[in-house]
Amino acid sequence: MDNPGFPIESCTLSTCSLLNGQVRYQPNLGGNIFYIAFFSLAIFLQVLFGSWYRTWGYLVGLFCGLVLEIVGYAARVQMHYNPFTKGPFVMYLVALTIGPTFFTASIYLCLARIIVVYGEGNARFKPRTYAIFFIASDIISLVLQATGGAKASGADTYDTKQSGIHIMVAGLALQVISLVIFTTLCADLIYSVRKSPRSKDPQFQSIKSSHTFKLFLYCLGSSTLLILIRSSFRVAELSEGFGSDLANNEVTFMVLEGGMIAAAVILLTALHPGLVFGSQG
Repeated sequence: MDNPGFPIESCTLSTCSLLNGQVRYQPNLGGNIFYIAFFSLAIFLQVLFGSWYRTWGYLVGLFCGLVLEIVGYAARVQMHYNPFTKGPFVMYLVALTIGPTFFTASIYLCLARIIVVYGEGNARFKPRTYAIFFIASDIISLVLQATGGAKASGADTYDTKQSGIHIMVAGLALQVISLVIFTTLCADLIYSVRKSPRSKDPQFQSIKSSHTFKLFLYCLGSSTLLILIRSSFRVAELSEGFGSDLANNEVTFMVLEGGMIAAAVILLTALHPGLVFGSQG
């Protein structure tokens, strides 16, 4: 059977062409299992560090994001055996689309702490203002992505599917814009600190001069850039629709989605804020 129209729920790999599938390829089993194992290890380490250092806000964001990554890749494993059914596709699409939103929430919380270390006089706004603004943006982005994903993947008509895709893209675009604004404000903070540092607290002075804190800042900045690259890719991918060549290129997806997020998680775990701030992080 070779019908490039709407997917047929009753199809199997032995009876239908992949043109009938939710994606036009059979998801790689080994690659997706690797990501499940990797994110499972990461969630164990995050729970360990978060409990030890009592960095609860940071832990909640990473934990939720990692759970969604595991769910998403588990759904792709199901799609390896049957890429025609809608359930695993919806699960993978929604979980992997919204998962990194929780990672950025944890990153935004770190900025507030960094501002306290460098002195609130160096920042444009109060630490709490940064946290409220960016986390509110994250929540809106999350709702748009989840709503759009559910609508697009469950659509029975072309117009409904396109409407859902547009909502998803809007959510991802908002995430990209938020990350760009976040990066700009971080750069502004760095410029202000170098130009006229205003924090003389001895406790914070010892933190600022430590190599661990400097590595922490580099890792936080690099993870932000990696998530920005990933989100920009997803905007481009979904803007072309589920049937586009980009949306059906597994290698590109596994590198620019899975690879970017995995690298960001390594950085967010290896230089955990608890290593810098202790139980106050």
